[in-house]
Amino acid sequence: MEYFINCNSSTLAPYTTPLDELRAAHLYRRLGFSASVQTINAAVGQTAGSLVDNLVNQALAAPTVPAPEWADWNDTNYPADDDMARALRRLQIEDFTTAYGNAIVDNELLDRMSFFWSNHFVTQLETYNCPQFLFYYINCLQRNALGNFKTFTSEIGLTSAMLYYLDGVRNRGDNPNENYARELYELFTLGEGNNYTEEDIIETSKAISGYTERGEQGCTQVAFDPTEFNTENKTIFGQTGNWDYDDVIDILFNQRADEIGWFICKKLYEFFVHPDSTSDDGGIAPQIIDGLAQTFISSGFEIAAVLRQLFKSQHFFDETAIGVIIKSPADLYFNFLKESGFSYDDGTIINMIDACSLIGQRFFQPPEVEGWQRDRTWINTNFIIGRWLTMEVFIDRFFQNDSEQFRTLAMDAVGPANSNTSNPEIVVRALVNKFTPKGLLTDADFEKAMDAFKIDDVPEEYYSSDYIPGGNGWWVLSSSMEVPTQVHVLLRHLSREPEFQLK
Repeated sequence: MEYFINCNSSTLAPYTTPLDELRAAHLYRRLGFSASVQTINAAVGQTAGSLVDNLVNQALAAPTVPAPEWADWNDTNYPADDDMARALRRLQIEDFTTAYGNAIVDNELLDRMSFFWSNHFVTQLETYNCPQFLFYYINCLQRNALGNFKTFTSEIGLTSAMLYYLDGVRNRGDNPNENYARELYELFTLGEGNNYTEEDIIETSKAISGYTERGEQGCTQVAFDPTEFNTENKTIFGQTGNWDYDDVIDILFNQRADEIGWFICKKLYEFFVHPDSTSDDGGIAPQIIDGLAQTFISSGFEIAAVLRQLFKSQHFFDETAIGVIIKSPADLYFNFLKESGFSYDDGTIINMIDACSLIGQRFFQPPEVEGWQRDRTWINTNFIIGRWLTMEVFIDRFFQNDSEQFRTLAMDAVGPANSNTSNPEIVVRALVNKFTPKGLLTDADFEKAMDAFKIDDVPEEYYSSDYIPGGNGWWVLSSSMEVPTQVHVLLRHLSREPEFQLK
């Protein structure tokens, strides 16, 4: 896989040219988990300004996953038999995982962002293994995904999932635990070593002590115990007082706004635009991040304000920004689901989430507190073979379930004007453009795709208008019986191409 250098020289000035198909698809691949032919077609000709505002507004208004009936259960609600209780918890986690997977597919920007934040405010399900904690953690991510980052930071730190994962439940005033204080600065807001000291961490751990009340019934949400709070004066970023949790958040965002702005906007830039934001050769990326950070800080740390500016910009839509990020496992499967328009059910969703685990992205379980490192870490010898084989399994299942939906996909891709085409190149090119960001790299690669589409048992002359054996006519997209199989074979071929791995 070629390593893409960031050569983007465009600015944050608004992109005002009406969107073409290439850039409309680019927007949906990055802003959500891609989109159907119909959605892309509807976006073509719109301006980035109006479309992005609509999509951001939809995300801000979108509902979260509803609370399951067990959201506030504790041990008394489970069977007394330990094995039965564990089995029920596993089932609850699987059901909720399926519900969240459906939200990721359906909710575009909202759950593109909630999933992004799950890799920023990291927890690991295995640490707490409690369905109730998982629900409230994801609910916090969804509610705050495009909201105020200061509020988000405050709320996520008090979720039971986070308090268990980073030892907040063990942070007692007379014996402070520094784990959460360290990650609050190093990973969640400032960046490693960025204008904080070890003393700041120690003093902060004292100020956020006391969230240790766990009840006696298991999976009870953690509460504040005032007897476990450190009541001494603490000095944090030069500010001294008997600070508590809320004070820590206020001091952090008041005293370190510039550091927070840069750190978060750099992370958003690398996720949405290009994995290389360093631009040591004099590139423009640091200037872009500066501009986004200024917007972030001046808005009072509103995430949506940054996203609106970024997604409307010439920099985002620059040719060099398209197709330069390697798909995560979730991108790989869910993008295909959205782009193909194939029918699916809850079983498909959970199977795809399980497949993500096989190739390096286990939901709710990033490998470490730093999260998945993304991009090139998704591709190694084992993972690339796993990507190929699992994609082929899903493509084959879709074909077995309903082969005619493969013809429908091809007809949607070429558009009504070409639904009766007898030219296979029109079909192949439309499908290549649908499933790769910028097409295949060389003409030879495209010819291989053509060869895959022209399956062996169909004679070459069948595609000629002169070929009318027995008066039956020639190959036609809308009616020839071989078409579903041909599209099936083509998709299997494309799923192994390097360009298919990009977004």
